[in-house]
Amino acid sequence: MSFLKDIQSSIVKSQVWKSIFRVGIPTDNRKRALAMLGNVVLHLHPIKVKKSGLRMSYTWCMGGTAFFLFLVETITGLLLMFYYRPTVEYAYFDMIDLREVAAFGIMRELHRWGAHAMVIAVWLHMFRVFMTGSYKPPREFNWNVGVILLVLTLLLSFTGYLLPWDQLAIWAITVGSNMARATPMLGSEGPGAALLTLGGTKLIHVGSDARFGLIAGRTIGGGTLIRFYVLHCVAIPFVAAFLIAVHFWRVRKDGGISGPV
Repeated sequence: MSFLKDIQSSIVKSQVWKSIFRVGIPTDNRKRALAMLGNVVLHLHPIKVKKSGLRMSYTWCMGGTAFFLFLVETITGLLLMFYYRPTVEYAYFDMIDLREVAAFGIMRELHRWGAHAMVIAVWLHMFRVFMTGSYKPPREFNWNVGVILLVLTLLLSFTGYLLPWDQLAIWAITVGSNMARATPMLGSEGPGAALLTLGGTKLIHVGSDARFGLIAGRTIGGGTLIRFYVLHCVAIPFVAAFLIAVHFWRVRKDGGISGPV
């Protein structure tokens, strides 16, 4: 035991440990407060938790469930990236191999059903927040962050739908992306697009509108697949992870989990 204590002491006194935990191991409320303020990771965790905030009667733990499912999606998604190739030639066959040949192929099903569950959990969380009036001041900023996270969750589901590259995915994205044509000022069929002209030439048309930028062309193809892959695996998850950290931070700053009004 003394040997383990010596190792622990040497780790705590090391420069690496001090660079991460600048005020040492917190032992009282003041030191805990300093630790939370001085460390980004620990700052997301509260010093104290209200007993009312732990009740299941109104929170349903949907916020925590949604975050847990986000972690499940991240881990399973990273494992799937080792096998999946986002090209027209290989995407569909790689998805079949992930289900029937690759080791731990169940990861694909976990990722798929976890995505459905995450969308449901986020919707239920937003419903609970709305029904308890937790969007009211001083929590209105965090409500807006939550709305953005809801949109990002739906975009993650939307962009991931194309990756199997089967007929269902291709036609679903074809129909879904057609709605981008009606984007105000940015869609070729949207309101205000006809007003954007330069020298008599329309700036927004089928070759330069929001749909064209979304699918990287006029029809669903290889460019669409790689664009959706980058959005699904890199761009949207990074933005979502940052906003989740901000969301948790604001929950703590606003006094913890909100209760019924």
